[in-house]
Amino acid sequence: MKLYDYAGSQNAWKVRQLCAHLNLEYETVWVSIFEGESHTPDFLRKNPAGAVPVLELDDGRCLAESHAILLYLAQGSPYLPDDAWQKARVCQWLFFETDYVQSTIATLRHWNLTGKNERNAAQLSRRRASARHVLELLDRHLQGQNFLANDRYSIADIAVYAYVHLAHEAGLEMADYKAIRGWIERVFNIVGTAVPVRYYSEDPFSGQDL
Repeated sequence: MKLYDYAGSQNAWKVRQLCAHLNLEYETVWVSIFEGESHTPDFLRKNPAGAVPVLELDDGRCLAESHAILLYLAQGSPYLPDDAWQKARVCQWLFFETDYVQSTIATLRHWNLTGKNERNAAQLSRRRASARHVLELLDRHLQGQNFLANDRYSIADIAVYAYVHLAHEAGLEMADYKAIRGWIERVFNIVGTAVPVRYYSEDPFSGQDL
């Protein structure tokens, strides 16, 4: 199978991390998203949204959206429960990440690391306030438990950890979120550094808008 990827994408990192857990081999196809390679007619046939990651199976079928890919790959593994209720609890946190983390922490980090704060100055204050609210919600949930869903490590933790453990790179102060910091440490002890975080600074085009 092939993974259409962009080095600086933490959404793609989620898939890389799960593949490492599962010892899955795949071919990486790097996509220069800021040069428009994810909006070519060929790529849009793979993902009409024009975004990475995209997983292409050996039979040519393509699956987009990082959380859909996680759910597909994790079937039958320890990272996704078989029980319907427990699986729904994992999905709850995947949806939380999509709805709340992406629009706040992930967006602020992207702007901060690619020099786009000034051009988005009118939104910064509101986004930062929203991001702090998201962290408060997450910290409250993690008080008294080790992991996000069913108190066991799962793809929910991979998905939320991807951007939350880098919230300081979004210009967010993390000192007050003791439960989150403890959870980050527990997840790091599992994922380690085998799948490293890669940065926009690798890409000379990342200062452009998508």
